[in-house]
Amino acid sequence: MTTLLLIDVQKDFHPGGSLAIPTANEDAVRLVELIKTNQSNIDRIVATMDSHHKLHIAHPGFWVDGETKTTHPPPFTIISHDDVVKKKWVPRAKLSLSLEEDLTLFEVEDVTFQVMNKDGDFSLYEYAKEYTHRLEEKGRFQLCIWPEHCLIGTDGHAIVDNVRKALDDWSVATGGSVEFVAKGQNLLTESYSALSAEVPVNETTSFDKKVMNSLLKSKELLVAGQAMSHCVNYTLRDIVENWPKERLSEITLLTDCASAVPGFEGAAEEFQKDMKEAGISLLPSSEVKLFSV
Repeated sequence: MTTLLLIDVQKDFHPGGSLAIPTANEDAVRLVELIKTNQSNIDRIVATMDSHHKLHIAHPGFWVDGETKTTHPPPFTIISHDDVVKKKWVPRAKLSLSLEEDLTLFEVEDVTFQVMNKDGDFSLYEYAKEYTHRLEEKGRFQLCIWPEHCLIGTDGHAIVDNVRKALDDWSVATGGSVEFVAKGQNLLTESYSALSAEVPVNETTSFDKKVMNSLLKSKELLVAGQAMSHCVNYTLRDIVENWPKERLSEITLLTDCASAVPGFEGAAEEFQKDMKEAGISLLPSSEVKLFSV
């Protein structure tokens, strides 16, 4: 079975969107051509969808300055653990959590978050300290405040138009339905990977074995989308880590159907180097030859 995994091919990551990648439209054109040319040889399409609420932890509205409590951090501000400890930036005073997010213990893999105040109540400030500490301890990122993007229900959340049409045409021609995987809905943690949050805070933000096991059924896995520096990067890293080593040659990263967020080109280059060393194929879409199984 040949699976095409599309990662966050959404309008907000394309020119005109709130977190636009300048070359994403060209990536999408090549992706559309791949789908059209190989329509009958693509057995399955899985599309991840970055899906955020306005007051997400990586959006400006979650945070205010510690002094006046009136100023939000501008996009691309880096908030370090030390910034939170020193109260340069603190969480907003009011934040209503959904039942999914309103956890009392924050137990994940037998680790309890230190998120209670001295009275034993949940403290968003204590959580922010613990979150930024765990994020930095993991060694991938410090917390970056992004422009609001992929807000659920907005136009920017939708699949970019030409790719959406190609998906619909594939569906009509083959009888298949695109399988959508949402990520990023939880206000309290970031999800660069479609398989696991950067800091898991509950079962739904922990590693998604169901999606991983479904991908493992593929005999050929093609990966494309946005951005090469972030969500493509960390989704594919999680896949490779959990893919049988003797089968890594089944995975192909489409190098001309993904681009880096401006300023993060180095991360994209390092990612591609690591993937090549791991044993997956890195090819432009024009060189991919598919044979349906």
